[in-house]
Order: sequence, then structure tokens, then C-alpha cells
Amino acid sequence: MRDRLNDLRTNRDHLRRKLLLEPRGHASLTGALLFRPVDPEADYGVIFMTAGGYSTLSGHGLIALTTALIKTGAVPADGPEVRIRYETVVGNVQARASVDEGRVLHVRFRNIPSFRLHKDLEIDYRGERILVDVAFGGAWYAIASAESLGLSVTPGNAEAISDAGVAIRQAVADLVEVVHPEDDALAGLYGTIITERSAHDEFSVRSATVYAGGILDRSPCGSGTAAQLACLAADEQIGIGDTFSNESIIGSMFSGRIVMSEMVGALPSVIVEISGRGALVGMSQLFFDPADPYRDGFVLGHV
Repeated sequence: MRDRLNDLRTNRDHLRRKLLLEPRGHASLTGALLFRPVDPEADYGVIFMTAGGYSTLSGHGLIALTTALIKTGAVPADGPEVRIRYETVVGNVQARASVDEGRVLHVRFRNIPSFRLHKDLEIDYRGERILVDVAFGGAWYAIASAESLGLSVTPGNAEAISDAGVAIRQAVADLVEVVHPEDDALAGLYGTIITERSAHDEFSVRSATVYAGGILDRSPCGSGTAAQLACLAADEQIGIGDTFSNESIIGSMFSGRIVMSEMVGALPSVIVEISGRGALVGMSQLFFDPADPYRDGFVLGHV
């Protein structure tokens, strides 16, 4: 799958640009390209794309993709639970969909090992010193509390949250090198998570994930949820079997549950199961006019 990803980047990036950039897409869109799997135990190979490039893993992408495959009939729903095994850039992930009379009630997937690399890393944020954690949940995230930034995670603060996420990501990148201890190719921060405690219960948060260019995730972010759970587990605030709820800036919800623990190199890690809902909202037929000067897509701002 990594060879295929490298080929996409080098030789076929026009596919991503044409599909995800304006005028057919937008800066916050995630795409999934399906392949025949290399691993015979997988059902599909998948590479996730964004307007800014490619992502190693997308939790909300897995939930949406699984929902779409079932709803379109590409994968038959022949029982109350449908399992789809995906081969991703970072390893195999199995999704399980709960189905009732053709309706996909929810999708859950068991993630690859998640762990914290840095706790309470002190960074400079606009002239003040704040503390952040750095954790891996399929991609790398810097995690900061909204309170330390003087923010709350609400739609009205979307612009301020985006600006803060970009500043924190850059400050962490300038201070430390972020590399997976067992895989040098998994390096570099993917995003920033700004989080605050929810009023629901002790195992609930409200969070916003910001990617390069200030792109703000509309979902609670699956790999980001796993990274947050890894931090909570490392601090012994949550244990195996406990359920954790993560609410996005628009109110959508993912739940996470630690199913087991193991080691990644010398670092303790957790295997997390993430659950959420997706919906099929349309099917499109796209056209690419050779005379259209914008047929390959365009971007306003930075992604």
C-alpha cells in the first residue's frame, strides 16, 4: 500500500486534485481510493486523501466508507453485522457495521496501537507558555486544552480554533522531532486537537481537530479520538473496557473503548475500538472539460 501511495503522490496526484479541490470539492473534504488488496486476508485496500495531500489513516473516513459500501450494495448486508477488512498504509483495520433492514446503525473499527510520545511538552504560544501532549492514534497529534488557550470549542470560535491549531502545530514541530519508534516513515505532526471537558460525565470531552492550513474537522476525528484515549490511559484516568465519548465542534459523536494494551517499542500503547455513524448523502457524476482552465482543481488559501 505504501508503494501505491508513493505512486499516487509521484505520478497520479491529478486524481486527488480533480476530485477533492474546488470546483468539485472543498478544502475540508476527505476522499478514499479503493484498490485490490495486497494482503489476501483483506477485502479492500484503501488510501485516504485530503485537499492538502494524503493521510495515513482516517477514522471518520473508515466509518463513512463502510457505510457507503453497504448502502450502495457493493458489500451485501446479509446479516445484522457486516465485517469489512481494509488494508491501509499503516496496517490492516477491520470495520464492523451493525445493520437493521438495510440501515447502517453504526460502524466500529479496532484501531492500530495508539500511544503517547510526549506528556506536558512546554511550548511558546503567542508569548505564553502552555503544555501539550503529543500522541499517535494512526496519525500524530498535538493535544492542548481549550482552557489554556482561553477558548471554548463552539462553532462561533471556529476561526480562532483554526488559528490556534496552526500555531500549536508549528510550535511543536519547531521543538521536537515526532517519529514512530518502530516506523520511521510515520513522522511529522498531522494535526492539533483542542479539547475541553464535557458536562455529560467524566469520560466525555468536546474537541476540535485542526489540520495543516487551519482545516477544521467536522467530525470528532477517529484517529484523534484514539490518541486522546492513549493519553488518558497513560495517566490512568481510563482503563480497559471503559467507554469514552468525543463530541465534535458541530455536535457529532464518536465513542471509544480500550480493548487491550501492549507495547510499541519501549512505550505502553492501547488498542482502541472507535464507533460512530455515517450517512450516504448523494452520488455524483463528474465531468472534466479539456477546455476548462480549472479542470485540475484550485485552492483558495493554504492546505
